[in-house]
Amino acid sequence: MNRHYDRTAEDLGNMVGLEHVNVTIPDQQIATLFYVTGLGLTRDPYLMTSTNNMWINVGRSQFHLPTGAPQVVRGHVALVIPSREALLRRLSTLRKPLEGTRFDFHERNSYVEVIQPWGNVLRCYEPEERFGRITLGISYVEFEVPQGAADGIARFYGEVVETPAHVLEDAQGRAAHAMVGLKQELVYRETDRPLADYDGHHVQIYVTDFSGLHQRLSERDLVFEESDQWQYRFKNMVDLDSGKLLYTIEHEIRSMTHPLFARPLVNRNPDQTNTRYAPGHDAWSWQMQHTH
Repeated sequence: MNRHYDRTAEDLGNMVGLEHVNVTIPDQQIATLFYVTGLGLTRDPYLMTSTNNMWINVGRSQFHLPTGAPQVVRGHVALVIPSREALLRRLSTLRKPLEGTRFDFHERNSYVEVIQPWGNVLRCYEPEERFGRITLGISYVEFEVPQGAADGIARFYGEVVETPAHVLEDAQGRAAHAMVGLKQELVYRETDRPLADYDGHHVQIYVTDFSGLHQRLSERDLVFEESDQWQYRFKNMVDLDSGKLLYTIEHEIRSMTHPLFARPLVNRNPDQTNTRYAPGHDAWSWQMQHTH
């Protein structure tokens, strides 16, 4: 009984998982080339299998990509993807097939910056200590917000959503960080650049206090869709004193009793090919990525 542990290190807030990022895209074939062939991710083989939508698995999270006018996150999405070398090799094969789109990629010190064919920015990191046990997944989504908004956004998450949130200042400036699961965050970074109009993209979050959050949002008239028994949506974050709009990003809120909560997702090994086939290595696994 002499062992001592920091039990607070295992605490989560009301938000317990960032399940998906949803952006509409105009061409499913081009999206398949980018997300599956280039990034090496996996199309969900069970749901949304037609030609007007697809779900792309990223570890325990997903991209949802229904057909429509292109939507662009005002910021970037951070992915953890094993093997920078293999990622660069796959992306290089897309230069010609995606010619004429906005697709591009650049090597940075700690990540590869990848531009999706319609302008969404992804930062692809190799697994490292700050991502914890995430070796394939979505670590954070960073949004650009107006100067002076970070404090109010952090307070909104802390008092309304009831999840840990704080403001940090680093070399890139001030940003509100809201915990959205184990080693997952929503980040709101202040900028003096003009922001594009909000186009309807959204993130989906699982919460523990489903009814309490609904009540606190409803008291401020912030719930804009009552989806079903297990889901509702809000999109505006406001100053808790003045009611002034701080930022708009749709949150699809689901209960932990939602039928899709913790659904197992299929993730393939993108290094597996028919010409260099290795029996037993079709599926992605943490152990495989660290022994190859």
